[in-house]
Amino acid sequence: MTEKKIKILLIDDQQIVIDGIKSMLATYNRFEITDTAFNEEDAWIKIADSSIFFDIVIIDICLPGINGIELCHKIKSHNSVIKVLILSMYDKPFYIWEALSCEVDGYILRNCGKNELLRALSSLIDKGSYLSYDILPLIYSDVGIEKSICCAKLTTRETEVLSLILQELTSKEIAERLCISKQTVDTHRIRIMEKTASKSIVGLIKYAIRNKLT
Repeated sequence: MTEKKIKILLIDDQQIVIDGIKSMLATYNRFEITDTAFNEEDAWIKIADSSIFFDIVIIDICLPGINGIELCHKIKSHNSVIKVLILSMYDKPFYIWEALSCEVDGYILRNCGKNELLRALSSLIDKGSYLSYDILPLIYSDVGIEKSICCAKLTTRETEVLSLILQELTSKEIAERLCISKQTVDTHRIRIMEKTASKSIVGLIKYAIRNKLT
């Protein structure tokens, strides 16, 4: 059976960027850029059209007439099912916090390669969220994760597991590092997510934002 293609709306005011991303995805059958827009007005007409549905919307922060983050908020308010991915040159925590506070699902940098773009798109569909590897260290240093841990009342072991999760280690790698079973790590993951009401690393960061821990 043929896999359903993920439909993407790409919003960027530079044709060279649109062409470049189209080229990146041209040979990857899972994703299809079904439409593009150069500005907020054009994009909103397409998003609000009930006869069209996009699984993912890729947005640049700098758009003519509107901040891309504002458009993200507008899209998520209109249809929270649509996954919104920010593609930006800005790697400052301020912009990333602003985006996450508007419930965007992913954030990657313009200098990312094809592999990370595909990884981001796949993660949005399969896991619900994605943050660029390049900005994760910036976020972790700025998020005040110690405060988040304290507020969530995590145990010492859960704190250790969370620290390793934030280093992008898998459950198997964490188990080997802490000399415990993978099943135990998975249990800790579940409890951490439950205590912080999160579903992913992005969720943990959003938890910190909601509780003013930054």
